[in-house]
Amino acid sequence: MMFLRTSTLSQVFGLVTFLSLLCIGNSYFETNLKAGDHCFCQLKGKIDDCSCNVDTVDHFNNMKIYPRLSSLLNKDYFRFYRVSLKQKCPFWTDDSRCAMRYCHIEPCLDADIPEGLKGHQSRNGVLEESPSLKYSEEAQSVDCDRDHDHDHELGFLNTTISEAAYKEFARWKAYDDAQDNFCVMNEEDKGAEYVDLLLNPERYTGYKGKSAHRIWDSIYLENCFRPKDTFSSYIQSSRLNGMCLEKRAFYRAVSGLHTSINIHLCSKFLLSEKNTLGLDPPGGQWGPNLQEFKRRFDPETSNGEGPQWLRNLYFLYLLELRALAKAAPYLDQEEYYTGNEDEDKEVKFAIHDFLKVVRSFPDHFNESSMFSGGQQARKLKDEFRQHFRNISRIMDCVGCDKCKLWGKLQIHGLGTALKILFSGKFDGMDLTNANKSKFQLQRSEIVALFNAFGRLSTSIHELEQFREMMR
Repeated sequence: MMFLRTSTLSQVFGLVTFLSLLCIGNSYFETNLKAGDHCFCQLKGKIDDCSCNVDTVDHFNNMKIYPRLSSLLNKDYFRFYRVSLKQKCPFWTDDSRCAMRYCHIEPCLDADIPEGLKGHQSRNGVLEESPSLKYSEEAQSVDCDRDHDHDHELGFLNTTISEAAYKEFARWKAYDDAQDNFCVMNEEDKGAEYVDLLLNPERYTGYKGKSAHRIWDSIYLENCFRPKDTFSSYIQSSRLNGMCLEKRAFYRAVSGLHTSINIHLCSKFLLSEKNTLGLDPPGGQWGPNLQEFKRRFDPETSNGEGPQWLRNLYFLYLLELRALAKAAPYLDQEEYYTGNEDEDKEVKFAIHDFLKVVRSFPDHFNESSMFSGGQQARKLKDEFRQHFRNISRIMDCVGCDKCKLWGKLQIHGLGTALKILFSGKFDGMDLTNANKSKFQLQRSEIVALFNAFGRLSTSIHELEQFREMMR
């Protein structure tokens, strides 16, 4: 029988002790990893229904997109958004208006609005004459040499168009354009007004409870495509693969928008009713709330779905990034006119640089694989559009004005992205045909498109901050 020497026994004991401690250590670090990084441990790898990875988007956004876009959205062209916040809710009686002072909109003085944004403007930035002025009695009574206008021998040809006919033509065109729109927006209503987005940042206002839940329940339960036997507001990720690509994309886009908004609320959470830092504006202090972030996205508090909701944010980011790339030839030739010549030139240069970066991304969302089947595909696209138009109407039911503002803007921006991707009018566009009349985006659509994408870019940037806080 063979015996081990004392020194050998000591070495063996030490080895066993070391291995035991190593196992305990591994368990310890693993436990802390789960406790601190629970929301992110599954947020890696390939993005669903896309061809690139999460870390690729993180690097591209945080290093290239976010710095450029943050600077661009501070410019006058993008900070003033025309919107109607006084529309009545078309689906139910809105009896739950938010009484919190943080729900209110800071008014925008007329003197603050750039002159170039007042009234209508042409593509080249020159203010157009109002039709009502053009056909007024005053304008028609201006003395001019009419002998040069016609040949008396050939007879007089009346080439004027009545104001009523002009308005009718405008209505026809508006109707035709509306067929491609994925949103019902009211920015041309009499009650619409400009809002300074920098004075009214998106953040937690205290708006919550039944009214807020009713908005999202209506969006998910009544307007998202879903399996027939699914009764909860969200669809479990394990069941999404049983749906067709178009219906999955619709749900992922809505879920991604919901996720982005929740991240903003967690990142700009109301930490104190009083501004203890002595900074402007007075009356509140906002900052990141890690516990609130965990509550919304940790697998243990979200039935395992939190990481998937975060992944849907990346899906929506790629979808809107693709829309910007597709419309880049058109957007590159816009004037971005506000009347401030120096800033307008600066913005146009910044837009050119930004779009160049957008187009350089190697793995854009591929919209060509959607709605590609004949009559059934056309029917599905029409359902897709009508469902999203309903969601844009639901925004008028939001009880908090500041929440309504940002909800409308982000839905408008996403609707504009969907219009670019699926209307067919931007297919095959290049710099030689980008100015054709069939490629038409209103200023409010461009402002909403860039700001909505800016919100997604900010969300991904804020996710990195929450990662660091957890570590």
